[in-house]
Amino acid sequence: MGLHRLSLLGLAVAVLCAGCDPKMSDPNVALSDHQQDPIEELTVTDKVDRSGFSYRQSFYVPIYSDIYTDKDNRKVLLAATLSVRNTNLKKPLYINKIDYYATDGTFIKSYVDRTIELPPMATLNYIVEKEEDKGGSGANFIITVEGVDKSVTPVIEAVMVGNFSNKGFAFATEGTPIEP
Repeated sequence: MGLHRLSLLGLAVAVLCAGCDPKMSDPNVALSDHQQDPIEELTVTDKVDRSGFSYRQSFYVPIYSDIYTDKDNRKVLLAATLSVRNTNLKKPLYINKIDYYATDGTFIKSYVDRTIELPPMATLNYIVEKEEDKGGSGANFIITVEGVDKSVTPVIEAVMVGNFSNKGFAFATEGTPIEP
């Protein structure tokens, strides 16, 4: 076999092996700047000193995994992007919980097992894939954050995107502060 054919064969094997990496099929990893899960990338490995924290808040964020059309009540699956934004220019925001619930209130998944430190002016985006339809039309997130004071109050939104027939659409929801 010639050197040229061996090179092409090696390249083909490398491409196929890269396609086998389950993390690369996760849009949260594939679309991130460093090809890492954005939640894992921001996870704090050391214990957080909460002694100076005076702000703690939980938020309810509606997510729509699907919606119904007016034609034959067909269900249209949606992709959603959860966005948590630290609007403070100097202070980090700490995210302690991102829990996902279904329409009937059933707990589906916790996205955070350790505290996340969101740097000043940074944004954590997380994608709920279109094919993930466990949440249903009334899915939601409960997110708990904390920081040194109320100046780190985040902006939390979700953007849903879908298509039906030859029409595409998008809409957004806002996180609402709730009592934990």
